[in-house]
Amino acid sequence: MWWKVAGPSEYLAITGWGIDDIRLAKKAWVLPGQKCSRFDVSPVNYTFEVEAMSDEKLPFVLPAVFTIGPRVDDMNSLLLYAKLISPYDKHSDHVNELVRGVIEGETRVLAAGMTMEEIFKGTKAFKKEVFEKVQLELNQFGLLIYNANVKQLVDVRGHEYFSYLGQKTQMEAANQAKIDVSEAKKKGEIGAKLREGQTTQNAAKIDAETKIISTQRQGESQKEEIKVRTDVEIFKNQKEGERAQSNAELATRHASCAQTSELALVEAKKAVALREADLQCQLERKNALTQTENLKANMLSKASVEYEIKVQEANWELYNKQRAADAALYEQQKAAEAQKASADANFYARQQVANGELYAKKKEAEGISALAQAEGVYLNTLLEKLGGNYAALRDYMMINKNMFQEIARINAQAVNGLQPKISIWSNGKGGEDGANGAMKGIAEIYSTLPPLLKTVHEQTGMQPPSWLGTIE
Repeated sequence: MWWKVAGPSEYLAITGWGIDDIRLAKKAWVLPGQKCSRFDVSPVNYTFEVEAMSDEKLPFVLPAVFTIGPRVDDMNSLLLYAKLISPYDKHSDHVNELVRGVIEGETRVLAAGMTMEEIFKGTKAFKKEVFEKVQLELNQFGLLIYNANVKQLVDVRGHEYFSYLGQKTQMEAANQAKIDVSEAKKKGEIGAKLREGQTTQNAAKIDAETKIISTQRQGESQKEEIKVRTDVEIFKNQKEGERAQSNAELATRHASCAQTSELALVEAKKAVALREADLQCQLERKNALTQTENLKANMLSKASVEYEIKVQEANWELYNKQRAADAALYEQQKAAEAQKASADANFYARQQVANGELYAKKKEAEGISALAQAEGVYLNTLLEKLGGNYAALRDYMMINKNMFQEIARINAQAVNGLQPKISIWSNGKGGEDGANGAMKGIAEIYSTLPPLLKTVHEQTGMQPPSWLGTIE
């Protein structure tokens, strides 16, 4: 894991594990399985001499110097520029040829639809349209034209159209100047009188226009100030988000380092305890050997032998106790390691379960939202096909959802086991035609519809379809 920081005019492009596409940042932790590249966002000057041809098939040269760089105030443009420049250097032939191809292509296409006279007389408009077309093409690479300087149009060697055109313009200007001098002498006296009146009129007109322009300038200044403030707030919010993300990643790394440090401290304490027990055992042995030598010099050989036997028994007992203590300490260490591993496994399992539940909830919410959107589109389509008739839409939905059958079933359950009083309505006529006629059954069925619809309306508040009839 490495901590990377970009320069003032640089950005970090990070790809790899945990990142879907590219993540741009001024500073970030680069994790194992990730790759980080730096790229410079300062503008670069590109000098071109574009050879084009007019509508009359007359060639000319357009010298130009473009200052082009990435659009640093737009993260989407920076992502496009990072994908373009990451395999290359910004001064490489690849980027240079890309910019040159866009400029030359747009200039040639625009010049091919204009005559040489139109290009020469409308040079300013021609340059402006070239800049707009080139900028439109450079947007797909995240590049912005910071400055552009197009020099005077130049003739291709062997074609002196512009030089001849300039000579023609000079001669026309000289002749026109002679005519203007003569005309000025003629109109001098008349013009003097007219100027006096126009001066008074123009003074009043200029005062009025000055007030209007001053008011417009103040409004434009206020608009620009509001726009700059808005851009500053947006930039601050973006930087606050990046700083919060960086602080969260740093806190996570600190917690991991602290955990490793505590484990190392516990292991060091246990190692010191083991070493202390070992040194204590060696000290006891040295003391026992010293006492044995003293006793050997003062006691008989039999006593010395007995003492040696007792010392060996004591050493053996001490050795057994030391081994038992070592075994108990080793068991405690292994038990602590097993508890730690079990805790880590439980934490990971709970975390995975929580992540799975969260993902399931998200997918369930997305499914409900998609179903609701589809249901809304379905209802809007039905309402549009029915000419905006809400009652017809409601009747169709009730028929489609079997609401009438459900109402009949609920009413049947409500009176199930009871002895309801059933009324039979009939408006048929008596006699041979009414009682025994062929249409008697149909007449009786139709005669029961009004009270049936009225009963449904009283119980549910719903009107019958317009094609079936209305309740008075």
